[in-house]
This record gives sequence, structure tokens and C-alpha cells, in this order.
Amino acid sequence: MQLSVIAIERYLSDEKLRLSSRVFNDTNEGLMITDVTGNIIDINPAFTRTTGYSRSEVLGQNPSILASDKQSPAFYIEMWKNLMEQGYWHGEVWNKKKNGELFAARLSISSLTNDDGENLHYVGLFSDITQIKQQQQKLELMAHYDMLTKLPNRSLLADRFRSGIAHSQRTDTMLGVCFLDLDNFKPVNDSYGHDVGDQLLIAVAQRLKSNIRAEDTASRQGGDEFVLLLGDIESLEHCDEILQRINYFLAQPYIIAGHTFNISVSIGVTLYPDDDADLDTLLRHADYSMYQAKLTGKNRFHLFNPERDQQTIQKHQQLDEIQQALSNNEFALYYQPKINMKTGQVFGAEALIRWFHPEKGLIPPLDFLPILAGSKLENQIGDWVINQALKQIVAWQKLGIFMEVSVNIASYHLLSAEFLTLLESALASHSDLDAKYLQLEILESSALGDLNTIRNILNTCRDVLGVNIALDDFGTGYSSLTHLKNLPANTIKIDQNFVKNMLDDPDDYAIIKGVLALADSFNREVIAEGVETTEHGLMLLSMGCYAAQGYGIARPMPAADIPNWLHNYIPNQQWLDSGNIVGSTKIR
Repeated sequence: MQLSVIAIERYLSDEKLRLSSRVFNDTNEGLMITDVTGNIIDINPAFTRTTGYSRSEVLGQNPSILASDKQSPAFYIEMWKNLMEQGYWHGEVWNKKKNGELFAARLSISSLTNDDGENLHYVGLFSDITQIKQQQQKLELMAHYDMLTKLPNRSLLADRFRSGIAHSQRTDTMLGVCFLDLDNFKPVNDSYGHDVGDQLLIAVAQRLKSNIRAEDTASRQGGDEFVLLLGDIESLEHCDEILQRINYFLAQPYIIAGHTFNISVSIGVTLYPDDDADLDTLLRHADYSMYQAKLTGKNRFHLFNPERDQQTIQKHQQLDEIQQALSNNEFALYYQPKINMKTGQVFGAEALIRWFHPEKGLIPPLDFLPILAGSKLENQIGDWVINQALKQIVAWQKLGIFMEVSVNIASYHLLSAEFLTLLESALASHSDLDAKYLQLEILESSALGDLNTIRNILNTCRDVLGVNIALDDFGTGYSSLTHLKNLPANTIKIDQNFVKNMLDDPDDYAIIKGVLALADSFNREVIAEGVETTEHGLMLLSMGCYAAQGYGIARPMPAADIPNWLHNYIPNQQWLDSGNIVGSTKIR
């Protein structure tokens, strides 16, 4: 009996050693063990696969043989300080392989001690995250620069604007905010095609950069529209000289693909601090002035003058009309279904506002929503949308229809002092409703404001009130990895413009692929909007994106039509077949 117990104990001990050996040798993470002086005494095969160093080459060596120039000496001092004080360190480092190639590693170091607490060995465990880092860098570039002209986009423009304002205040000089629109550019596209038009835009961007200082900023807003930030302007005469030079050089002939093009540019400009406002407001003022330049003959610039600005008067008239429409119940919500293309399940719908004017008929949202931007009326209509959506969710659930409804929340509305209070009150008025059936869609541009304030508001919405959060129009260049990392969004929506063009535009396809990889890294759900055809859906399915909405599924419809649509809805068989072939362990 005694021998049997000993044999069993020996067997269990041997089995434990075999298990430890398999873990050491078969794990995909690189592993190295050092003695107390830091010299390597053992590595596993994954270490060799990643670094290129064999076991015999590193035994007795210091891990510093992997060091690159990416980290400063202070970085390693702090690492060892934490290791000595806490017994472990975890972080990301850039190391160097045997062949000199750099790789990014997620590294964990732990100290092994004896029963008396004395250090015996150090164990380092690392995984190669170079691909993830490269993908992040590529997406960071997409997020901050226009991919055609390589000029800063609006996101980077916002950063440069803040710096320009600070510089203007320090130096007591003016900052010029200029809005540029090419004259007669459309005929070039129509007659010679978009490839020639794109080359012309690139040439214009290069001339813009060569005619401003390195400290100034030229940004492309989209199409044939550009923005300039011109610093250190000392007087109106100084501003005139700069803009006259730009007008002159941009009006010189362009030779593209053997053709000569003569185009010019109309420029609207407003000057800070004479026009003391935020970037969006200054751009609107400059845009208005650019339009005035076009009206007076093109190929010239026009300075914004508030005294003669009739836009404000017109806007007030429009806001009054919209306020009256709200009072007269002229607005309604239409709903566009969202589906899982792989399973055919309808899991939600987006609420979209419509204005039925008694005389003008249906007024498209883009004709009145921009007018509301930054007004109290925008908040009132936003609150109306939330309340109407909640009422509709309750009404559908009484019919046995349980699905999430998303509503769009404007930045100004989100940041208003009463937003959380009114949202909580709206939810409380439907006490039997689970708040998870409401999703708030936040435009990426909202993240250009106070990030901490926005994060706190959204955290309260999600963690306290229980609603879901989506980051809308992702990939349009108004966001960054920082926003995605810090904002508590459950879902990101791929902008419909990328989806619509993905079949023909490799850049749009690459952006969507990058967004999906990033979403996977940050464990976010993804939905693609603008799915108009079966082919769009098949492409998205092959990329691992299953949630979708768009005209290829259903157009927005009145709430009363949803039950009948659900009853008659037949999933796209090609999508179902493709989804079964592709397969996945995670459904977005």
C-alpha cells in the first residue's frame, strides 16, 4: 500500500512536469528566464521564432541584446524600479530581432522569489503586436490626413486651430481662417473624368503648400474645398497681400495628362480675434464670405463683415419656421431596420426624423438639420426624438416586437446641461421598459469637444441609465484612436460613403478593413450603413462584418409599417449562404 501511494505521487509529479514542459515549449508567446543578475538561462521555441536568436546564442546574454533605440534610458530605469518595488512590470516595448528588424511586443516581467522573499529569477513573457501597431498607425494616418492630397483633414485642422488661437493670443497677432472653393472645377470632372480631376486637386494642394509658411496649415475639406489657417497676420493689408499672392499662383495654368487647365479659386476669410468664435462658426463665416467672392466675379477673396451678413437674419427666420413646425406636430420618425446578414435576424432600427410641411411637402433632413446646429431648438427636437422613439419601442413591445432603436444625438445636445436629466426623466416615464432597447448614436465630430466631459456623460448614459452607445459615421476623419479608446461606445458605425464605394474604390475597402481590425482590437461591435446591393453585403460578410442597414435591406418607413414589413421580410439567401461558408467565432 505504501509503495502504491509513492508510485501515484511520483506519477502525478511527473505528469505535472510534463504539463509544464508542454506549456513552456508549445505556447505562442515568447518566454525567457534570467538569473538574478539578469543573464538569460533559458528561452522557449516561440522566443526563437519571434527574435531569430537560437537558444545557444542567447544563453548567458543580457536581454538588452533585443533593445532598440525606441525607448530612452529613463524608460528602462522606470521599468526596473517597478519590477523591484512591485515584483512585476507590464507594458509595450519596441525590440530588435537578430536581423535588425524592429518589432513591437506586449511584455510582462515577473520576479520569482524563494520562501524568504529573495529574488531567484526573472521571467519575461511577450507577444509580437507589430501588425496591430502598424494597423493603428495606418488608421491614425487615415484619421488625420486626406488620403488624396495628403493635406490635414478636419480632425488635424481642429488641433492646428487650437494651437493657432494660442499663438495669436501670445503674440497679439491675427489668425486668418480662409475657406477656398475652386472656380469651374466641375466641368473638368465632367469632361475629363475623376482621375484627371483628382490629379488637378493634388496639384492645387501642392501649390497651396508652396505658397504658405511651414507654420501655416492647408487642409482639404472634401471635393474641391480647402481651408487655410494663416498665422501672424499683423494687419488687413498684410492679409490682402497673402491672399492676392495665393489667388495669383492658383490661377496659373495646370498641365495634367497632356491637357492645360485654367481654373481659379474664390476665397472667403475671417480674422480672429476680430471674429471671436469657435472653429465651426469661423468656418461658416469664411464659407459665407467665399460665396460672396463667387457672386462678385470669382478668382478673388472676400473678408467676412458681420454688419453686412444677412445669413444670420435668414437663419433666424428658418429657426422660427422650424419651431412652428415642432409646435404644429409636422415632424415624424421613420425607421430603417438593421439586420444580421449572416443569420437574417432583424435586431434593431434607426429612428430618422422627417418634416412634412403643410405647403412644401416633405423637406429632406439635410435641408433643415444643419440650420439647427448649436441652437436651443436643436436640443428641443433632440429631446422630442428620444421621447417619440421610447413611446414607439413600448408600442412595438406590446405587439411582441422587441428590438433596439437608435437615435442620433447632436454634439451640442449631448453637452447641454439638461441632457442627462431629461434623458433620465424620459426613461423613467416608461418604467417597465428596459433601457437597453435605446441606443444613442453620437457623431464622431462630438469627440472634437471636451473629451473628458463627453466620456463622463456617455459613461453615465451607459453605466447608470443603461442605454447603449454607438459612434456614428466612423472613418470620416473626425475621430482618432484616442476617441475610440476612451469613449464608451458599444458599437461603431462605418460611414455609408465608404460602404457605397467599397466595391470600386480600393481606398474605401482598405479603410473598412482597417476599421474592422481596429474594432476587433478594441472589442467593439460594428455595423455598416449604406448597404445598397447584394454585392455590398457579400463583400462585408467576407470581411467579417455582419450587421448592416441600407436601401438594399429596407428604406426608412413609418412606424406603422414596421410590423407588416417584419411579417413579410425574407432574408437574402445569398447572404445566408455566404455567412454559413465564411463562419466566425464573433458576430458583429
